[in-house]
Parts: sequence; C-alpha cells; structure tokens
Amino acid sequence: MAENLDNPVWHSLSETHKKFSIVYDHLKFYTPDHCPFGAFDVDGDMFAEIDEYAKLADNFFIVGKKPLSSNKIVLKSELVCLQMIIENKVDLNFTAPIIRLNDEFTDQLFDLVNLVQPGYFKRNTVMMGDYYGIFQNDTPIAVSGERMKMNHFTEVSAVVTHPLHTGKGYARQLVAFTVNKIFDQNRIPYLHVAEKNVGAIRLYQTLGFKTRRKISFWNLVKT
Repeated sequence: MAENLDNPVWHSLSETHKKFSIVYDHLKFYTPDHCPFGAFDVDGDMFAEIDEYAKLADNFFIVGKKPLSSNKIVLKSELVCLQMIIENKVDLNFTAPIIRLNDEFTDQLFDLVNLVQPGYFKRNTVMMGDYYGIFQNDTPIAVSGERMKMNHFTEVSAVVTHPLHTGKGYARQLVAFTVNKIFDQNRIPYLHVAEKNVGAIRLYQTLGFKTRRKISFWNLVKT
C-alpha cells in the first residue's frame, strides 16, 4: 500500500481520481483544468504520448522519474520535493475559526493560491478535494486543502497565507485541521514540499510529519 506513494499521480488517477484522468498507453494525466500533473508506469520512449497531451496544455509537470520527451517539448526545470507523511492526528488548540470553502469562494481561493504559489492551482483544482480557510472581513486570508487522492492516502496541498497575514500561525492551524479531517476519512495524510523551503519543512515536522523520500516534479513546456 505505501509503495503507491512512490508514484502518487499514477495511483491517484488509477483510484479515487480516475474520473479526472486522461489515459495513454503508459502515461496518465489529470485533465488540464484540474491539475497540471502526469506520471508514467514504465521507463522508455513516450514522446508521442507527451506530445499528444501537450496539445491540451502548454505547461505541465511529470511527477517521479525524469521523462524523455521529443524536440517539441522543453524540460524547463526540476523541482525536488520532500514527500512527507504523518501517522497520527494533530493535537492542537485551534484559536481561529476555520471554515470549509464552498462554491461561493472558488474565485477567491483560486486568486489567493496563485498569488502565493502560481502555476499549480487550476480553476477546477477545488473539485479534487475539500478546502478550508481562515477569514477576515468575509475574505479568505489563509487556506489549505486536499489535492491528489488514492484509496488510502490524501495529499495536503495549497497551504498558503496572504503575504499581509503571515506570522500568525494560520498555516499551522490549517494544516492540522486538514490532517485531522483526512484521518476522519480513514485515509493517511501526506504532502510535498520543496526541499529548499526549510521554513515549511520545519513547520510540518513540528506537527508530526516525517520525510518519506525525495520526489521530482519535472516542468515541461511546449515549444
């Protein structure tokens, strides 16, 4: 079961998120409006399959092993992340009201996440799981939620705080709240964080997350 985390995109699109998948012979992608992620299950030449998906999205990521691509595709960058996992609920005193975000807040959620972490959160990413927010004047100023989902694991994602409201402990409370909600669904929470983001890594460690492995997000761009 835990080995499915070695290829989280593939197994999410084979299990809970199958309805969001675009499937080729050895590649699976999320539909571009939901998430710019794809993955493959075997090594080898997948030029044609990657080129085919590139007709739908100009900029996307392969998660896991380094992909081989044609001269129609440029490998723009590699983002090395720590994949972290937590084994127990978080015992935390929640001091700020946390609200589940409904459809009314879709645009505000999209704008806030892309203000802080541009390029990953699409218009329909919100459909992939539950999202939660801390508000000020009816506007979300800090959020977190669920992204990739398998039968036994759910990814914590979109942990962002508006730059004018950082340093108040909102991320800690939101991550803890999201983790506990995932455990309530009888799933195990995990997350991905850039290995250079030492502040976030330290926060996750204090909540009980442990590093499971490193995993690369390969950014591919159509020429």
